[in-house]
Amino acid sequence: MSTVFLNGAFIPKAEATISVDDRGFLLGDGLYEVTPFYEGVPFGVDRHLARLERGLSWIRISYDVSSLEEMHRALIAKNGLEGAERSLVYVQITRGVAPRTHYFPEVDVTPTIYAYAKEWSRPPDDVWNRGFRAVTVPDRRWSRVDVKTICLLANVMAFQAARDVGVDDAILVRDGVAIEGAHQNFWGVFGGTAVTHPATSHILEGITRGVVLEEARIAGIPVEERPIQVEELATADELFFTGTTGEVRPVVEVDGRPVGDGHVGPVTRRLSHAFLARIEATKEAAKAGVT
Repeated sequence: MSTVFLNGAFIPKAEATISVDDRGFLLGDGLYEVTPFYEGVPFGVDRHLARLERGLSWIRISYDVSSLEEMHRALIAKNGLEGAERSLVYVQITRGVAPRTHYFPEVDVTPTIYAYAKEWSRPPDDVWNRGFRAVTVPDRRWSRVDVKTICLLANVMAFQAARDVGVDDAILVRDGVAIEGAHQNFWGVFGGTAVTHPATSHILEGITRGVVLEEARIAGIPVEERPIQVEELATADELFFTGTTGEVRPVVEVDGRPVGDGHVGPVTRRLSHAFLARIEATKEAAKAGVT
């Protein structure tokens, strides 16, 4: 039986209960964050917690995130995941339990903190090397996508639209721009330059996105942060997503048409290798006691 964290305590998942008056349940009034672990070593935990802290400040939930890294590590240990090749901790913070109103509670309430850990896996090499297929769908999300809210209905509907036609992913289109994936950042490669949407309120500024930008610059791969017009998808040499559990995820077909030559491209491969190398370096540094 898995162990979860709920409001300050580590308990068996089967014993975890949350009030039906929790504002996360009633109103989607809360945020979440997902931090990956590799052989028990967290990757980018400081960046994930900093993003969570910014989001909490914006939606005006008062909670000190400084204890959450220790909680993450403990949750991995209590679930026996220190040796797992890939695992993650999901943490969700809601405003708490209060009468249902379309404004903040008039008295102070304690936020609800819930977290769990689980194992996950990268696609097998043959699947990754074959690449993934996507469709374009309208972006129906709200205007503050940079805040990692638990209100994910628009993302669910977009991802289901992809599933309905038998493909792997959805590319969200807003005002003629292929802006983001349903749960990942989106990239194109044009003439050797890797392009991704700038960090605005219309995308979630992904942690993996930031690392890939850094690795591209280190490797001398030209990068641009600019909108990708949906018409450009037909002329892209390569397309790919980046995300916490997607890592670097190649796209070889969009709306039934091949991307470039229909195979995973060299820039995508270089960036994937660089990202995986960063993970290995992080693990080695942790083993050596280097912070």
